[in-house]
Amino acid sequence: MESRVRRLGHRHAADPHCLFPHAAPHHQGLRRGTEGMNTALQEPNVLAPYALTCEMLETPLGLDEPFPRLSWRLRSAHRGDRQTSYRLTVALGPDDLADAQRLIWDTGRRLSEDNVIAYDGPPLQSSTRYHWRVEVWNAEDRWSGSAHSWFETGFMHADEWQAAWIGRDPRAAAVMDPPEDDDRTDRTRHLLPASHLRRSFDLDGRRPVRARIYASARGLYELRLNGRRVGDAELAPGWTEYHDRVLYQTYDVDELLTDGENVLGAVLADGWWSGYVGFDSRRQALHYGEAPQAIVQILLDFADGSRRWICSDESWRERSGAIKYADLLMGEYVDARDELPGWDAAGYDDSRWGAAVVLDRSTQVLQATPDRSVRMTEELPARSVVQRPGGHFIVDFGQNMVGRVKLTIRGAERGQRVRLRHAEMLADGELYVANLRTAEATDVYIAGGNPVEVFEPRFTFHGFRFAEITGYPGDLRAEDVVGRVLHSDMPWTGEFSCSDETVTQLQSNIRWGQRGNFVSIPTDCPQRDERLGWLADAQVFLPTACRNADVSAFFARWMRDVVEAQDADGAFPDVAPKLCLDHEGAPAWGDGGVIIPWHLYRAYGDRRVLERSYQAMAAWVDHIHRHNPDLIWRHRVGQHYGDWLQVEGVETPRELLATAYFARSTQIVAQAAEVLGEHADAKRYEALHAGIRDAFVNAFVDTSVDEGHVEGGTQTGYLLALAFELMPERLVSAAVRHLVADIEARGRHLTTGFVGVSLLCPVLTEHGHADLAYALLHQDTYPSWAYSIRHGATTIWERWDGWTKERGFQSAAMNSFNHYSLGSIGEWLFGGVAGINQQPDSIAYRRLLLRPAIGGKLTWAQARQETPLGAVTCGWSIHSEVQTEEVRIEVAVPPGAEATLHIPTAETDSVREGLAELHERAGIEIVDNLPQELVVRLASGTYHFSAAAPGR
Repeated sequence: MESRVRRLGHRHAADPHCLFPHAAPHHQGLRRGTEGMNTALQEPNVLAPYALTCEMLETPLGLDEPFPRLSWRLRSAHRGDRQTSYRLTVALGPDDLADAQRLIWDTGRRLSEDNVIAYDGPPLQSSTRYHWRVEVWNAEDRWSGSAHSWFETGFMHADEWQAAWIGRDPRAAAVMDPPEDDDRTDRTRHLLPASHLRRSFDLDGRRPVRARIYASARGLYELRLNGRRVGDAELAPGWTEYHDRVLYQTYDVDELLTDGENVLGAVLADGWWSGYVGFDSRRQALHYGEAPQAIVQILLDFADGSRRWICSDESWRERSGAIKYADLLMGEYVDARDELPGWDAAGYDDSRWGAAVVLDRSTQVLQATPDRSVRMTEELPARSVVQRPGGHFIVDFGQNMVGRVKLTIRGAERGQRVRLRHAEMLADGELYVANLRTAEATDVYIAGGNPVEVFEPRFTFHGFRFAEITGYPGDLRAEDVVGRVLHSDMPWTGEFSCSDETVTQLQSNIRWGQRGNFVSIPTDCPQRDERLGWLADAQVFLPTACRNADVSAFFARWMRDVVEAQDADGAFPDVAPKLCLDHEGAPAWGDGGVIIPWHLYRAYGDRRVLERSYQAMAAWVDHIHRHNPDLIWRHRVGQHYGDWLQVEGVETPRELLATAYFARSTQIVAQAAEVLGEHADAKRYEALHAGIRDAFVNAFVDTSVDEGHVEGGTQTGYLLALAFELMPERLVSAAVRHLVADIEARGRHLTTGFVGVSLLCPVLTEHGHADLAYALLHQDTYPSWAYSIRHGATTIWERWDGWTKERGFQSAAMNSFNHYSLGSIGEWLFGGVAGINQQPDSIAYRRLLLRPAIGGKLTWAQARQETPLGAVTCGWSIHSEVQTEEVRIEVAVPPGAEATLHIPTAETDSVREGLAELHERAGIEIVDNLPQELVVRLASGTYHFSAAAPGR
């Protein structure tokens, strides 16, 4: 197996040195690969750079950004340490970095705490590897350490492509014979076989010193070179708005070449280009194309400085093989009797193959991949295998996942048919597939007659926990069935854990939902006939996603599709890529085009995504204003979904929700304009925001003395007014009382849908009701997060009532069991329970606000998060002594950051750090001594506080 496999999760041994004896060690479960090729040179325990990235990627291969940003994080064992200066150098070789005469770029020593620097040296050359080094000086202004890494460019100009788009002759495709044992459904009958392309070339005795393949497809592709797979990307090249942009990938194939004849092969399938996508009942010819195409360009560099190009053109050969069809929604059909042994290796006779056809020569749409590919990241063994009365087997993997099944088949006769179907749930012991709608999620394998055969689809994926296997010869053993997990391979950078098993399971469900729905784009669900990039789902979940993983490059790339899909009037689409032409301009959905780039800027300091999105952000606000000059968002061009899937019987007024988002987007555009130096715009949008705020209050708020009622009286209505700061200050406390009263009157249950749910616990905590936020967190009767967990959920459900004991399954028309939106409480687990936040005016966590909310059933909680500056930790535990309770708080602040920590205690004079009084400890400044908490300012470093526990 050539793919990387790694285990993720919380299965770790206890750390005896941790104040939280049942918690996972902070360093485990996070991806160690973030340091890539970085080599650090420094003395132990001093300021050191690590996790070097270029354009938010570790050692990227094939960038086309002319001014790539170089960044690093910092660690130090010394309190108060920080970077005072840096120096960046770039050269063509690692040894050249030590020779000033051979440097391409040298910033010299710069007095700055910045750790994200855009390259501004001589123009970068195409297809060239650059090595770079960062050196840092510490708080004492002494050189402290260095680290180095590399990046490599792709094609810096579109006209450097010499290859053509090739594929099967369309006339041949139209008359291809169906499989011999054709039992296709109406939906799959017209799907075409996957196309195999091959081309041989000889090195003529000249061994290259470097070999690269640049490749892409309109559709999905997999490359083969001399009988071996090239790279480990799955579902490449991923999904973008293909009319505007198709991504290409770069592969290092130095080790795959051989002397003499070499053979490059490619397999092409429909994918998002020409297969089923979304809830369109037809194939996607109306959206993109009728059949897939590939483009491939090989670069061979020789020691004498010469180069040789090998390109896709009409000299390539083509034919179909064992894959009779492969579709993302329907599944994959493989007939092993038609395998092509050796087709991708030297010596194969392709005289009976047809000629590939050049289908297009335009390469302007090609751009280098700017984020991480989809990969297979984990294998899940079968938890159980049960044979049902009909003779088929039901396999339970114990976890709702996204990917596919790898099945080992023993003793099948030639032509024997084995079928795999997939589902998230069971009903009476059998698969529940009604909620898949028109997606068949069925894979078929026709055995070739070998004693042992292995079947794993290559060009499809499914959302499932259970698999039904029909036609398997003999008994199916658990070890012969493996679930293979696929998702965009973003580094996991955050962990949360606590003393409550249900809350820990909730965090696991949130992470698995993120994994399963971050497959090339942020989708709404991975199983049914939809799998679209809905903007509201993405914007409400983004703060949680940023806590769990480094999603900076992933979302920055997707934002290009969002911006490109904006219409001429300024309306953002509801989904991106814009597959649904009649879905655009919805409140909270279109607002994602404003909220997402702003949050990426705040969380990661990504100014570039803000710059590239700003005009579109402003155009969206202008679009709403133009259609609603009285500043109440009543008139719209597109859809209006309200607070989607709020609890039955509750309806937040749609004009209230829309106007609240109008205000929020306008406020963000004003802030973005100020950041970007567009001061005239900033003033204009600030004035517009003030006007919308006044209009909102006049239209939807009872401003009578101490009333503060919000129209509709729903939880989401109050949350929007409070979270978006639309309530007059004198009415805030009254509005909070009404919100609390509604929750209490419902037996401490929520009613929020997609829009309100992310605001619920943060708003309650901010306004002094953390106890009620905890009550909602622990609530295990319907509707609640724990209700689904109590009934076996291992991912977040689309709807609170996806299944209930009283009514069973909700309507199959819309009932996903893997849908991250309601998992947006995850941001509060990090920011509220564990307490990791940043100050309102802070960017990239440089000024931390650490305020753990101690409460609920928890006896300890902790979180760790890799921020752009470095690792932040915050955790607390309650320890009972004789007649007393003590709270202990662990904090780590990365170099260059400072933190304000709120220590919850009624006895502020009891606070100690490392068993000493605070004035005896370095790096601590008392800011405020309040009745129920001590507020201290912390320099960077690690701290261990103890105090008398607050009353609970």
